[in-house]
Amino acid sequence: MPVLSIDDAGDPRLADYLGIPDPQLARGRGVFVAEGRLVVSRLLASRFTTRSVMVTPAALGGLDHEFQERPCLPVYVVPQGVMNAVAGFNIHRGCLAIGERPPSETWDALVRGLGPLDPPVQAPILVALEHVGNADNVGATFRAAAAFGADGVLLDDGCADPLYRKAIRTSMGGALRVPFALDVPLADALAALRNDGWAVVGLTPAGGTASAREVFARTRGARVVLVLGHEGDGISPAAAAACTHLARIPMRAEVDSLNVAMAAGVALYEWRESTGAP
Repeated sequence: MPVLSIDDAGDPRLADYLGIPDPQLARGRGVFVAEGRLVVSRLLASRFTTRSVMVTPAALGGLDHEFQERPCLPVYVVPQGVMNAVAGFNIHRGCLAIGERPPSETWDALVRGLGPLDPPVQAPILVALEHVGNADNVGATFRAAAAFGADGVLLDDGCADPLYRKAIRTSMGGALRVPFALDVPLADALAALRNDGWAVVGLTPAGGTASAREVFARTRGARVVLVLGHEGDGISPAAAAACTHLARIPMRAEVDSLNVAMAAGVALYEWRESTGAP
């Protein structure tokens, strides 16, 4: 493997790592940043192309096996001070990698990629996010989507970027595993999926709504879209109007709602239980 020691923060080979706290800067370069040995390891094993890795000497050994399997991958070994200077903040995990952004996939292409519904195969479930602007919430939703077997995530133009460094880190690499589509015109997409026979299930804390468990029992075997909205406002009236079902997660009366990512995890668990999957 091309392990290259670099002691100068101004070395042009490290240019992709400059200013990584600014999410728009990396996105404008057509790249994204993975942080930490576990997440970098998952990037290396993902569908995304890894352009390079920057590690401290202490972190190098933890990824040695992955590097040996990729002899053409540039690995830049730098002192901790150089890493901090290039990145613009203290990198406690001692490891960063640059991934290349692929061309954006449209939501309908993602759905077509799921293939025809075959009865012996589990019907798919998608997660749709509307105006979920917090990167940690987006990342945690992807972590839940990966854990419970969601087939894809649709994000409208008000959502945080799932390939932002914080979102990838919070997802524990789930954003690198679960397919997604960005800038989705959500109300139109939900209406189209509904017309195609999908069960479109919007989560809401509103009283009098059937529980997620009850709704998934009724829709067992159907293709499902689970819709979650803004952290404060919930799903919009337009998105709610496109839903075939509204569902809530029962909770104690003195608690009005759950964090959106936690709600996604609970609902996906209920869906998975309803399928009888192991």
